Amino acid sequence: MDPVIVVGAGPVGLTLALALARQEVPSVVLDEGPGRDAPRAARTVVLREDTATLVERLAGAPLGGTGLHWVGWRSVRRRQVMREVSFGDAEPAPLHIAQHALTGALRAAVAAEPLVELAADSRLDTIEQESSGLTAHTRGPKGTWWRGSYLVGCDGPRSTVRKLQDIRFPGRTAVERHAVAALRTELPWPGQALLHRTPPWRMPGPSAGEITARPLPDGVWRLDWLLPPGKDLVTPELLIARIRETLTGWTGEPAPSYELLDTGVHTVHHRLARRWRVGRVFLAGDAAHLLGTLGTQGLDEGLRDVDNLAWKLALAWHHSPSETLLDSYQAERRAVVAARLRAADQALPLLRGGGNLRSYVPGSARGQDALLSDGHLGRGALGAPGTYAGSPLTPAPSDSEARLDTEPGAVVADVRVTAEDGSFVRLRDRLGRGSLLVVLVAPGTGVWERKHWVSAGIMPRLAAAVTALPHPAELLVAESYPGAAAHTVLLVRPDGHLVTALSGVRPADLYRAAEATLGGPAKEQAAANAG
Repeated sequence: MDPVIVVGAGPVGLTLALALARQEVPSVVLDEGPGRDAPRAARTVVLREDTATLVERLAGAPLGGTGLHWVGWRSVRRRQVMREVSFGDAEPAPLHIAQHALTGALRAAVAAEPLVELAADSRLDTIEQESSGLTAHTRGPKGTWWRGSYLVGCDGPRSTVRKLQDIRFPGRTAVERHAVAALRTELPWPGQALLHRTPPWRMPGPSAGEITARPLPDGVWRLDWLLPPGKDLVTPELLIARIRETLTGWTGEPAPSYELLDTGVHTVHHRLARRWRVGRVFLAGDAAHLLGTLGTQGLDEGLRDVDNLAWKLALAWHHSPSETLLDSYQAERRAVVAARLRAADQALPLLRGGGNLRSYVPGSARGQDALLSDGHLGRGALGAPGTYAGSPLTPAPSDSEARLDTEPGAVVADVRVTAEDGSFVRLRDRLGRGSLLVVLVAPGTGVWERKHWVSAGIMPRLAAAVTALPHPAELLVAESYPGAAAHTVLLVRPDGHLVTALSGVRPADLYRAAEATLGGPAKEQAAANAG
């Protein structure tokens, strides 16, 4: 079968190619550039724990050496500390990394992956779809025709793929603007990120704004100043004045020392593509959605697009495709991003207009600083990973369902589990391989070797039920799971979202839930697996 064509060699496109390769699906990545990225110290990204773990798992190396896990976060209003967070086991730290460093790590992993072909200087200009596949044409020094099974547009806000498929991209332009500077200096809170609202050294009014300071390795900081509405030019003189004023305000030094590395202006747009799938063509990342106000991170959502789409494309590539399964990508991911955009749009008048929170959100007791922290720290409606509660892959209700702290459709907790070889691993380490995960909650198993309980009690019956599922599944055992009773059985998708939890071993209910997860009746799938 022909490879999947990935258009765009940014973090989203490269991650998708690696995710497909891990599931034995070949791909061609069309890169309109020369195959490398120019270093830009002021162009950085913040990855939440789940997306950072996804990239590290696929890149095959930790990113902490090129990025920085923050030790803490503080929110300050004028001179008062409103909120302070220390990161650790209970509160995993975000990873802050320069985008060129992230892309470089992914490019290195792609170069070592035989199932991925990276085609530089290849600009897409034509897509022709057929019932059995598609053909894409690129122009440039290496212009040619490419044959593919599917095509995914990861080619950014001005996506050629989206335009060729005549997909509308409505939304709002220039929702926010930030002046950005990357500089090497010493600040009073090493390793901590800071959100400073209405700093006391600025005059009251719309220009008072807010400043964000995010640390990077080697004493480098990225500073963002929220600009007032309008299109006023950010001159070098204005930016230098902002830097000196800000550093003096924070350090108390009249002539603070710093080395300016890079500058820029970051403009945030809010847009959402009407369709994310047209036949064999899909959109992901900035080609499908733009967001980023109030501290939210657009790349996080793009990587979650990849996690959702990769296992579905792999299943379609290896076996007969299920239209329900492929359609579920748009149904799940577009709904989550739309909810994120609605939450941001509802909060913007309050947070940028100075209104009273309770007048905008009746019954809510959260303050403005708590709401902003949600966006920056990946919490709540502004930042937490989405839940696929209304997914077309949701199985029918069953009397044997068990209640957990994790709702169906949400991301499972990263508990310690025992793998089939007897080793102890994190649940998240088993994701992204294309297999379903079946997790038995069995208190006491953690203190015994696997050989003592693998053939006892309900284990043989559960193992037989897992073997009979319509798709390969891995059986794992957890000592405990938040909110789960003993002998609860969890069915988890390859992207880590909970399908259902059952009270005890229920082979028929487990089979039906797995069948629904694959997009419907599994007769053809089972026949393909048997063959």
